[in-house]
Amino acid sequence: MDVITSDLVVLDADLGTDKHDVIRRLAETVAAAGRTDGTGGAEQLTADAHAREATSPTGLKGGIAIPHCRTAAVSEPTLAFARLTPPVDFGAKDGGADLCFLIAAPEGGGNAHLQLLTKLARALVKPEFTTALREAGSREEVVALVLEVVQPADQPAAAKVAEPVGAATTAGGAPTTGAGAPAATRRLVAVTACPTGIAHTYMAAEALEAAAKRAGVQIEVETQGSAGSTPLSPATIEAADAVIFAVDVGVRDKGRFAGKPVVSSGVKGPIDDGDGMIAKALAAADDPRASRVEGGGAGESEDRGSESFGGSVRRVLMTGVSYMIPFVAAGGLLIALGFLFAGYEVALAYADGRASSVAQDIVLNSSFVNLPDLADYPLANGAEFTRGALLVYVGALLFVLGGAAFGFLVPALAGYIAYAIADRPGIAPGFVMGAVAGLTGTGFIGGIIGGVLAGLVAAWIARWKVPVWARGLMPVLVIPLLATLITGLIVIVVLGRPLTALTGALNDGLNSLGANPGLAILLGVVLGLMMAFDMGGPLNKTAYAFATAGLGAAATATDAPELRVMAAVMLAGMVPPLALALATVVRPRLFTVQERENGKAAWAMGASFITEGAIPFAAADPLRVIPAIMLGSAVTGGLSQALDVTLRAPHGGIFVLFAVGNVTGFVIALLAGTLVAAAAVVGLKSMAKKPVVAPVA
Repeated sequence: MDVITSDLVVLDADLGTDKHDVIRRLAETVAAAGRTDGTGGAEQLTADAHAREATSPTGLKGGIAIPHCRTAAVSEPTLAFARLTPPVDFGAKDGGADLCFLIAAPEGGGNAHLQLLTKLARALVKPEFTTALREAGSREEVVALVLEVVQPADQPAAAKVAEPVGAATTAGGAPTTGAGAPAATRRLVAVTACPTGIAHTYMAAEALEAAAKRAGVQIEVETQGSAGSTPLSPATIEAADAVIFAVDVGVRDKGRFAGKPVVSSGVKGPIDDGDGMIAKALAAADDPRASRVEGGGAGESEDRGSESFGGSVRRVLMTGVSYMIPFVAAGGLLIALGFLFAGYEVALAYADGRASSVAQDIVLNSSFVNLPDLADYPLANGAEFTRGALLVYVGALLFVLGGAAFGFLVPALAGYIAYAIADRPGIAPGFVMGAVAGLTGTGFIGGIIGGVLAGLVAAWIARWKVPVWARGLMPVLVIPLLATLITGLIVIVVLGRPLTALTGALNDGLNSLGANPGLAILLGVVLGLMMAFDMGGPLNKTAYAFATAGLGAAATATDAPELRVMAAVMLAGMVPPLALALATVVRPRLFTVQERENGKAAWAMGASFITEGAIPFAAADPLRVIPAIMLGSAVTGGLSQALDVTLRAPHGGIFVLFAVGNVTGFVIALLAGTLVAAAAVVGLKSMAKKPVVAPVA
């Protein structure tokens, strides 16, 4: 069956005063031609096309409109065409459209169907094609013009869909393999994508290729559309001078382009001004201050058809981690600065047992012009502030801000794990499950489990078949409500107590080990292993809680076991990010470009006692990274105990050296563990089958 026939063409007709009328009338034309399924086909096609139109207007410059959708109303790809008199506004900047194609793709249709539609989309940016449509004298002539584009007459019907439209192409439109690309003085790469991936994706690609050809520039375009996508090769990306993102949705695997100069626009940007986009990209390539692609993108939507189970797990967890890291970095540095200004006392409790926080009360009851009277804030165990009122106020302010940022760690982790599974409808239930993990004391492991469950439940609900009128309510009301309710019941009623009991059992085991002074070094080793194993997860947090629990009673003591435990825990937690940062400097070719960028940040995170700075490395290569950093942290924990290093501050890294007893031992233990872990990482990665994963600029 042809995608368009004469009874799907309306010439020189007045179909209404606005785009909604035109879409409805064309949908009725499709139904009247017998191309819809069921008695409500026209209504469903209209509703689906309106829903797509609501995401972004489909009007293009030059008097063209392409309302389109994927819909269950049709089982075969269908085009309805209207030449409108007068033109109707579809949202284009240069005025109304007189050429309108309603493009209906069957829901779940194969790539063969979509390839026919994308050929039409590419043709619509060519002036000779639109001019011929305007000059056509009959409906049959319009049909012939369209079929010549989507079904060339010199090909049999079965072979007309052989071209892989999802492949990367050069400016001339020919598929490339990277190695055989035509020579050019300047090279660009681009990604185009729209919400439905039917029309704008391919029109933008065609416009960029045509503009690049006019400019004498080589370009290869990755069309991330519904017909599938063939990713650009790493060699092609590496050789490109700049990248263009013309997308209305997230770029899949955006981290591939990390470090490249970038020009971004909506998917209609190249269609409206392809020459301008090419010129901007070339200018960005020559400007050292131009915006560059940041690493990440794990959370963007991805083509997961060929994704392995392990790859899926890694992608989901890394999405949560990537969105959590900024909270970790900001919170950790703010807390460390708070200690630097106010001293470690700002983290202590009230002497009279008040439940409120000393630091928070100072911030709420004081200001720069009304500094706190420190006598109003009696500290536990007779401790006194060692800094003046101004420094204490500034430090308390930083400490409270850092604590607020840390409060989002688990909710952000859980929320974006759910987002990676179910997209935006998963965010709200995921964040709620992260908050529930905090309430139930299940920590990071509770957040991970809650986020995964929230995402799975939200994705399951999203697949429900609902009436057309209810579709708009699903992502904003129905899915968040039901996913939160169902997952919350599972997490609180079924999993809450077992996970809390597990954390309690681990804490009890540490207490019994620490009761024997002769086992102090062994305790330091065990704490080091725990701090490095999950880098901010439940074992890490259990070890940290064990250390801080006894810190209050021992804060003013000169030599107490609790102070040695606190030192061992913080030193061991600093080792993983510092060791990995060092490894990226010593053997950069063992790490990806993005890992080397993460290594730069890991220096500051490790120095500030933010163990989570090692997570991106561990997630990418857990079998080599985790054992190596555990070894280094174990060495540091044991040495810290053996050298009698003490610490009176619960956080801060090198910023709280003022609270360290035996600074020399502190430095020795930290350097030893860092060197051991870095050497182990380099050694284990060097034994990999393919140790060199990225060139070094």
